[in-house]
Amino acid sequence: MAELLRMPEVSANLESAILSNWMVAEGDPFEIKDVIAVIETEKAVVDYEIEIAGVLMRRLVTEGDEVLVGDPIAVIGRIGETITDIDVVVSRLLGESEVPVEPASTSSASTSSAMDTPILPPVSTDAVHAGTAGVRRFSSPLARKFAREAGLDISGLVGSGPGGRIVRRDVVAAISQSDSAQTSSAPISAQAPSANSLPVDYIDTPHSRLRKVIASRLTESKATAPHFYVRGSAEVSSLLRLRQEINEGGDTRVSVNDFLIKAMGKAHLIVPGLNVIWTPEAIRSFSSVDISVAISTEGGLVTPVIRGVEKLSLTEVSRIVKDYAERGRTGRLQQSELEGGTATISNLGMFGTEEFAAIINPPQASILAVGATREEAIVRDGQLAVGTVLRFTLSVDHRPVDGVLAAEWMSAFSDLLHHPARILA
Repeated sequence: MAELLRMPEVSANLESAILSNWMVAEGDPFEIKDVIAVIETEKAVVDYEIEIAGVLMRRLVTEGDEVLVGDPIAVIGRIGETITDIDVVVSRLLGESEVPVEPASTSSASTSSAMDTPILPPVSTDAVHAGTAGVRRFSSPLARKFAREAGLDISGLVGSGPGGRIVRRDVVAAISQSDSAQTSSAPISAQAPSANSLPVDYIDTPHSRLRKVIASRLTESKATAPHFYVRGSAEVSSLLRLRQEINEGGDTRVSVNDFLIKAMGKAHLIVPGLNVIWTPEAIRSFSSVDISVAISTEGGLVTPVIRGVEKLSLTEVSRIVKDYAERGRTGRLQQSELEGGTATISNLGMFGTEEFAAIINPPQASILAVGATREEAIVRDGQLAVGTVLRFTLSVDHRPVDGVLAAEWMSAFSDLLHHPARILA
């Protein structure tokens, strides 16, 4: 029996995602665990593995469409099932699952939103395709959401989706046409600046989906996680010499950041009280050390997780970081690679930043902000000398971690940087 396939919630609290690619053509069969589509979230690309076997009868969204979680994306059926009129089946399934759009009228009922309209019995295929007054047409939840936010009467639109369904692109096009009409019809005096006002030149760059998520997550972090900060520094001349020796004799070039990630993993083993996260019910501790690495992309910051840092060699860490950086900048990270971790490292040293404090990536317990290495006057064996100093700041969530525990971790981390051979032990 034919049924609707819906957009899955591929990550926690996901509201919508983009169906990037269909991997199964209409009419083709699929098996359990086959990848039926590729879904793009704010930060990652996810393969949608189907949990049943069947046939893809009709796609309800096109590649590149943004779809709300739970919204229908396709009609699927059993292998061997025969359907004489797929349009009728699509109309019936959509009619059973979605809110129809009532035609506009002068009655008081016309003021209610499409979301408040009761679900009515299925309509015929002809009625769905017709665009005349008095005929109900169906709309996607995402289209209704966009229309409500724009104050647009969705009942007057003609849908371009399957069965005449009103979809997001129809609402966006209507909003664009409305804006253009308002601009062209505005009085000249309203368009021209006042003679007494100074012209202001600016450019508005619309928020990307990733930028909106970053803003929401970091606002949540600062509002809910009580941050405190522990600052430290280390003389890293020995670490830089060791790095040079490794790079001279190895196939994989390692960075200072690779050493720092390994040092964080080691420090988490020495002070396991920092390898935790806060949950509403308990402080959750982990045996494996999973460290997120902040990577800058064109759309914003992503933080893929290196799992089991304590078990990896320095060159393995380096290879993983390089792979994450390349795929992060091209939007090819998997959702599973962005989930988990107890701490993040954010390094701005390559930009010459001496010192800064970062915001914790929830629900993690800490983030290490690393600045640039600089030659400074130091005291070595009671004598004034020139050394290479690295400064860093640990931002900590005070709910699961107390100040003394954070200070112990910083002491262990600093000691490892002063004695870099211990990082590799």
